[in-house]
Amino acid sequence: MERIFIARITQAQYDVAHASFSAAHEMLDLPLLGTVDMERTLRNARSIAVLGIKPESRRDLDAHQIPLYLQKVGYHILPVPTRYPEATRILGVPVRRRLIELPAPIDVLNVFCKPEEFALHVEDALVLRPPLVWFQSGLLELSAARRLLDAGIPVAEDCIGCRRASMWPSIEPFEAQRSAAGSRTP
Repeated sequence: MERIFIARITQAQYDVAHASFSAAHEMLDLPLLGTVDMERTLRNARSIAVLGIKPESRRDLDAHQIPLYLQKVGYHILPVPTRYPEATRILGVPVRRRLIELPAPIDVLNVFCKPEEFALHVEDALVLRPPLVWFQSGLLELSAARRLLDAGIPVAEDCIGCRRASMWPSIEPFEAQRSAAGSRTP
């Protein structure tokens, strides 16, 4: 059984870190998605393509642990590794090598690769036109983000796993959470 590692931080610590990212984005004049919209997206999303996902051989890295966590809580993960040509399946799902090879539609494109690696995939992202491109914290590529925003594609930057965990800390899948909470959603 795989263990899932999610950082244990307080909500206050998370809010301080998120506020500093938000302030930096405002200085750069990047209209990124806010917390309310990110959480709404996560409540409604079912499929998340992960660009830069790491295979099981690198299970100790966040780029494997966070997609694994998201899969465990009910999202359909579509792996698009930027390295590891030997990987044919990650998290039990066939890998794609390019974003334009993904089955449509996807709900979120989660970018888990270095900014210089994403620059090689921005054209595919523009063709794919996902409803949201979500960069992991610290991985925002500014010129690509501007191109996506100019094309009308919303952009977010935050740890998608931490944001999901802060909304609904249980790691039970969505459907079990909905049943337990009645009409409330995660």
